Amino acid sequence: MVYVHIINESSITLWGLTPRQRILRVLKDVPAGNIVDDPGAVPDDGSVLLLRGDYLYDDRLLNYFAQTPATMLTIDGDQGPLPVAAHVDAPCARQMKDAMLDPGAAADIPGVKAETLETLSLSFQERLRKVERPFVLAITPRNRRDLERRLFAWAYKGVTDLVTKWAWPVPARWVVGQCVRFGLRPNHVTIVGLLLVVLAGVLFAYGQFGWGLLAGWLMTFLDTVDGKLARVTVTSSRFGHYFDHVIDILHPPIWYALWGVGLGTPTLAGTGIAVSQWAWAIFIFYTLGRLVEGTFQWTLGRFGIFCWRPLDSYFRLITARRNPNMIFMTLSALGGRPDLGMLAVALWTILTTLFLMIRLAQGGVAHARQGPLRSWLRDVDQPPYKGSLAVRLFTHDRS
Repeated sequence: MVYVHIINESSITLWGLTPRQRILRVLKDVPAGNIVDDPGAVPDDGSVLLLRGDYLYDDRLLNYFAQTPATMLTIDGDQGPLPVAAHVDAPCARQMKDAMLDPGAAADIPGVKAETLETLSLSFQERLRKVERPFVLAITPRNRRDLERRLFAWAYKGVTDLVTKWAWPVPARWVVGQCVRFGLRPNHVTIVGLLLVVLAGVLFAYGQFGWGLLAGWLMTFLDTVDGKLARVTVTSSRFGHYFDHVIDILHPPIWYALWGVGLGTPTLAGTGIAVSQWAWAIFIFYTLGRLVEGTFQWTLGRFGIFCWRPLDSYFRLITARRNPNMIFMTLSALGGRPDLGMLAVALWTILTTLFLMIRLAQGGVAHARQGPLRSWLRDVDQPPYKGSLAVRLFTHDRS
């Protein structure tokens, strides 16, 4: 049984959480009764995860060491290697604690493997579709703001659309800060987003495209905020995850269809094809695109199709998802031709889905010839990717 003991606790908060609160939220599978103030009170048949409470840990490191006995993590300290985390048998816990408290003490415990950030291969953050080297950073009053910026950037997907990647980060960070300040939780933000989904759809249906776009863009912004709020405050939940993603998947084709209703014309943009047929084409190809993405991940790579090659990551910036399509709709409304916006969404949805289908077929051929596919994000520090534009755009590695 694993027990957790936190030493050198800090009262400095990052995104409203003390280091202790953050650690315990990340280690949510550890029972509350297993958080101990004295490692000497742990039964001899147990093990202790010792963590310095004046450091900020990469979530992956905390989970790794919680699951990996007889290991310790050292970083470069002023007086040499400094142990900052360790998972050891209970009888060794006091000795390890002394070594972690005294930078000059040796932490040579038989049978305990010493790891460093360089020896741990935890760089690929598959869930967030990005690469990020594991980190452990000292928490001080002086670097508090820098650490909050680091946590916010860490919460961002590396491979995403151009609006989310470049337009939303700065305002989203400020809004997330206000949510923390006023005690708002991610699901509160998601509920507001759902109301805006409905409002935008109604306005589109009544031909109020400008007001509908305002509500729609605000919803897309809050869709970024709720996810980042969940990650920086470590409040993600299974319900919140599915609540948010079901909304994200279902509403775009409904918006496009209601936009067509608001046009009030039987055919679209002089094509001679009924608006309803274009709406069905959007729905069918949007659904096909989603199915292609799921098929690739479930059967070929165990990662998203947009992480297969740099080409796919570039394509994710502009593929026919909600935000790029909203650009078409906004430009058409500003130009007084909302019908062209729907036509652009339809054609772009068809073209990008066909591209995804081609990539799925190519992935299938590569899988048949070479076995399971490998994401390029796992090899960003190797030729031909090292130092490339793709690495600079889609990872935090600027070398």
